[in-house]
Amino acid sequence: MIQDWPDKNPREDEEVKPERDRYAGEATEAPEGRSLTLRHSGDRGQSLAEQAALLYYRMTWRMPLHRLRLSGKLPLRLLAVPVDPVEGNRVQGMAVRAGHFLFRGLKKKLDKVDFADLKLPPAFEDYVHRFQWLRDLDTAASRDQAVPVAERLMDQWLEANGARVRQPAWRPDNCGWRLLIWASHAPLILSSNDLVYRSRVLNNIARTARHLDRTADKATSSLGRLVAWSGVVAASLLIPEGRVRRIVGEAGLEKSMSEFFFADGGSVSRSPLNQMDAVILLSMLSQVYIARGEDPPEFVANALAMAVPPLTGLTHYDGSMGNWQGSGATSVETIDQIVDASGIRARPLRQARDWGYQRVSSGRSVLILDAAPPPIARMAVAGCASTLAFEFSNGDNRIISNCGGAGLVGATIPASLARGLRTTAAHSTLCINNSNSTSVLPDGKLGRGVNEVELFRRDVENATRLEASHDGYGRRFGLIHKRLLLLRSDGLELRGEDMLIPDGKKRRRRKDDVEFALRFHLGPDIESDLISEGKGVLLRLKDGNLWQFRSTGGQIELEDSIWVDGMGIPHEVQQMVITGSVGSGGGATGWLLKHMG
Repeated sequence: MIQDWPDKNPREDEEVKPERDRYAGEATEAPEGRSLTLRHSGDRGQSLAEQAALLYYRMTWRMPLHRLRLSGKLPLRLLAVPVDPVEGNRVQGMAVRAGHFLFRGLKKKLDKVDFADLKLPPAFEDYVHRFQWLRDLDTAASRDQAVPVAERLMDQWLEANGARVRQPAWRPDNCGWRLLIWASHAPLILSSNDLVYRSRVLNNIARTARHLDRTADKATSSLGRLVAWSGVVAASLLIPEGRVRRIVGEAGLEKSMSEFFFADGGSVSRSPLNQMDAVILLSMLSQVYIARGEDPPEFVANALAMAVPPLTGLTHYDGSMGNWQGSGATSVETIDQIVDASGIRARPLRQARDWGYQRVSSGRSVLILDAAPPPIARMAVAGCASTLAFEFSNGDNRIISNCGGAGLVGATIPASLARGLRTTAAHSTLCINNSNSTSVLPDGKLGRGVNEVELFRRDVENATRLEASHDGYGRRFGLIHKRLLLLRSDGLELRGEDMLIPDGKKRRRRKDDVEFALRFHLGPDIESDLISEGKGVLLRLKDGNLWQFRSTGGQIELEDSIWVDGMGIPHEVQQMVITGSVGSGGGATGWLLKHMG
C-alpha cells in the first residue's frame, strides 16, 4: 500500500532545480479533482456501406467527367512562394542527390522508380507522392545541385500521374501536402526555361486544386480532411481568381479543425505523430497567408496556439518526446524545430483531460500517464492498448518507458513487430492473462475494452498524487485496474500501487485465479541487476546515478524488451516484470522507485 514518508527528506540539503523553462507563457489547464473519460461505444470504423460508397466515389475519378472537371484556365504563375518553416532530413536529401529515395531505413533507386506503381510500403509511397523528399533535397543541396534532380523527378511523376487520377497519388491528403510543398519549394521545380515543362507543372497545380475542391471532404481520416482543406485554402491564396475557393475552403478548414482537435488542443486520434503533422501543417498554411501579406485568420492562429502545449506536454525533462500511441522517442531537436516553426511559446500542458495525458514535473523528473481510453476505431492511426501506462524520466535519462514505434513501419519495424508494439504488454502497465486491455483486431482496428477511465489528481504535502482506473478487464474478468502514483516534489522518489478490484457492475464468479503481469520497460543505456533475493532491482543510469526499484508484492524478473527511437530504430533494453495471481476478490501490488545517489 502507498504510505506517506517521513517529513525529513534524506536529500533535503541539496538544491532542487526547477523544470527547464523551454517554453514561455502558460497553458490552459483543467482544475484539480476527479474526472471521467468515456470512449464512444459501438464504433468500429467505417461500415461496409460507407466503404462501398467511398470505393465507388474513387472509381468515378477515372471517368471522363471527373477529368473534364479538372480542366480549366492555366495559371501563368504562383502569386507567392511561401517559406517552408520546417527543415528537411539532410540524410534523406543526400540520398536523393545520390540516386535513392530513403525512408525509415528503406531504399529505392531512382532509376528503378515507377511512379505509376511504386510497390513500396504505404508510408513510403506517401513520402514520394507528397514530395516530402523535395524538402529534404532542398535542405541537403544548393539550388544549382537540387534543380536538375527535382525537375527530372517532377517530369517523371507528371508523366505517370499528371493526366490519370488514381490512388494513392491523388488521395486528398497526399494532394494537400503536395500542393503545400510544391508551393514552398517552387524555385526547385519552376526555374526551368522550358515553357512546355513549366506549363505542365502549373497546370497540374491547378488540377490538384480543382481535385481538392471536390474531394477534400471525402478524406477518410480527420487529419486527411484537415490536410485536404488546408490545400484548398493554400490554392485559393496562390492561384489567381481564388476568392470563392477561399470562402469555401476556410469554412471547410474550420469544420475539419473541430473534427480533428479536442477542446484542449489534442488530436482526437491521441497520436503524437498526428499532432506533429497538424502543427507542421498549420505552420505551413500560416506562411502562405504571410507570403500574401496577410495575417492568418483567427481560427487558424488559435488552433495552432492550442495544438502546441499538448504536444510539448508529452516531452520529458530533456525535451524529447515519449513513446505513445505509435510514436517513437522523438528527439529534442525535432520537437524544437516543430515548435519554432509554429512560433508558439507556451508551457507544456500538464492536464489534458480530452487528449488524455497527465504530466507531473518535479525537480528534474517528469512523469507522464496515459489517463484516457484508446482512440475510437474511426480515429485511430496506430492505436495502442496503453491505458494507465506511464513513463518516467530524470534529467536526460529515460528510466521507465514504453516500447513505442508501432506507427513507424519500415525496414527496422516490420508490420508483424508493429502489431506487437500496440499491445498492452509493450507498455509499462498491468495486463491480465497476457491479454490486451483493449483488443487489437486482425485488421488493425481497436475493438472492445476500455470504455471508462476515472482520474483523480491533486497536490498533497510534498508530492503530486495521480489516481486512475479503467474498466478494460471488467467484461472478461470482472476486475477493474486501478493505479496510484505519488511523485515526491523533488522528483527523487516515485511510489506506486496497482490494484485489481471487483467490478460491481460486471462482476463474474470465477473458480480459478487469473494471472497478471506488471511490466516496467526500462529506457536505453540502463544497467539493471536483481537484488534483495528478487525483491528489488538496482538501476545504473548513463550519467552515473543509481536508482533502486523495489516491490512489496511478488518477485521481480528481468526480461528482454525493446525501445524504439524517433527514427523507428529499435534498441535492446530490459524490462522489470512482477507476476502474480488474484481471485475474484482482487489484490494489490505496491512498488517504489527511488534515487540512491
